[in-house]
Amino acid sequence: MIKVRRATERDIPAIMALLVQVNMVHHNGRPDLFRGPTTKYTEEELAAILSSDDTPVFVGVDESGRVLGHGFCVLQHAGGQLMEAHDTLYIDDICVDESARGLGVGRALYEHILSHARALGCYNVTLNVWSCNPGAMRFYEKLGMTPYKVGMEQIL
Repeated sequence: MIKVRRATERDIPAIMALLVQVNMVHHNGRPDLFRGPTTKYTEEELAAILSSDDTPVFVGVDESGRVLGHGFCVLQHAGGQLMEAHDTLYIDDICVDESARGLGVGRALYEHILSHARALGCYNVTLNVWSCNPGAMRFYEKLGMTPYKVGMEQIL
């Protein structure tokens, strides 16, 4: 059984290891953009992220409390001249440990994030998927997400 809870500082070592796995997926798909094994946050930056209600991080854990996955979120407030005012919970990152894929960890994290967004009164949940990660795209579409904008590039 997978339990999802808010991440704490004691989870930092496990989250850092997962961040390396995420980076390597991107590095393997786009080595022209992503450097090899590294993380996008230092442990100090991660501690600050964990302490803010605007950047909730959730972890999926097994019965023994071992972290099997994480979900980084950012609460965003939109609106203005052209856009309707609403709150969005942006999923910055979901990662399931390579050894735990297919066990429902990603789905449990995603469903918990949806519940959290609903409790906050958010209009929607969004995320970005790199085109070099088609498995992630299929996963999110299977959960009910649909594309709402597409980024394009031309390498010079």
